[in-house]
Parts: sequence; C-alpha cells; structure tokens
Amino acid sequence: MLKNICVYCGSASGSEPEFAAGAAELGATMASEGIGLVYGGGNTGLMGQVARATLQADGKVCGIIPEFLKSRELMLAEAQELIVTKDMHARKRLMFERADAFIALPGGVGTLEELVEQLTWAQLEQHRKPILILDIKGFWRPLLSLLAHMRQFGFIHSNFEVRYLVAERVSEAIPMLRSAMTHSKSAFSSVVPDISKL
Repeated sequence: MLKNICVYCGSASGSEPEFAAGAAELGATMASEGIGLVYGGGNTGLMGQVARATLQADGKVCGIIPEFLKSRELMLAEAQELIVTKDMHARKRLMFERADAFIALPGGVGTLEELVEQLTWAQLEQHRKPILILDIKGFWRPLLSLLAHMRQFGFIHSNFEVRYLVAERVSEAIPMLRSAMTHSKSAFSSVVPDISKL
C-alpha cells in the first residue's frame, strides 16, 4: 500500500515557474489521495512548496532535517512530525525507512545525490520501492540521456539494470507508482529513452 512518498527536491525554487507549480500540485494531490509526505524538512524552495501544499490540503507531513540545516533551510514548524538528525546519513536513512516510494522533483546536487543513491540501492537489490523521476519541463532529460549513454557503453546492462519510472506530468505520478507496487518487478523497469532524441 502506498502510504508515504519521499519527495526529493531543491531547497531553491529554480528559474521556471512550472517547477514550483508542479511541487504545489504534487503536495495537494498526495494529500487528496491520503498519502503522507516524507521530505527534507525545509521551508524554502520546492521543499517548502510541496510541504505547504500538502498541509494546506489537510495532508500529513514528516520533515527530516539534520541539525546543521535547521536554520539554513528554515525548518517547517507546521509539519505534524519533525525529526532532527545528527547528520545527513541519518537523515537519508530515516527518509528511506519512512517511505513506500520515491519521487524526484527538480533540484540541485543534493537532490541528484539522493535520487542516484536510491537508484543504486535498487540496482543492488537492497530495496524494491519504486522510484519516479518527475521530469517537469524536461528538467531531468540530461540525466536520462546520461543513463542511456551508460547503457550504450556497457556500464548498465540488463542483468544489473537501473530501474525507475519517468512522468512528465504530476497527474501521472501516483498512478504510475501504484501500478509499480501492484504489479511485478517489470512494472517499474527503467524507461530507456532514445539517446538520439535527447
């Protein structure tokens, strides 16, 4: 059952208004579906957008933030549950444990690192929780191209696949995650884009 989704996203809002709009839509959609948000605990950027939208739609929010980021990312005091960890490693582990699935919105190096870590753990068969890349306005196309490039040159192959879902619209995300959880492992096999079109 899809009870909680961990959302990785930027502590900045980015240059395109569609990013903030997508984060807000995702938060509201999760709340309307009775799905709790697990996220990095901040009140700035897309992190703040998705959390505030979830709360405004009467959804549940669990923020997990390391001690040293409490002031920098302005911890969201309104969240029903706030957990302060001693470091980033403890934060990421708790976010993983609390989540049934993962969504990556646009973000920076931290968001990329969190997403790639989950992809790696899944590739190493340490979990089978679905991972969805929400490719708002083509933000994640360079990463999808890089993954295709890795396949092309033999660093990712069918016996050791990187498994993920890709959605371009927020409305597609939760149905895709639910389908992946309902069906077999192949339901969330990686989307392999045509590298020539990226």
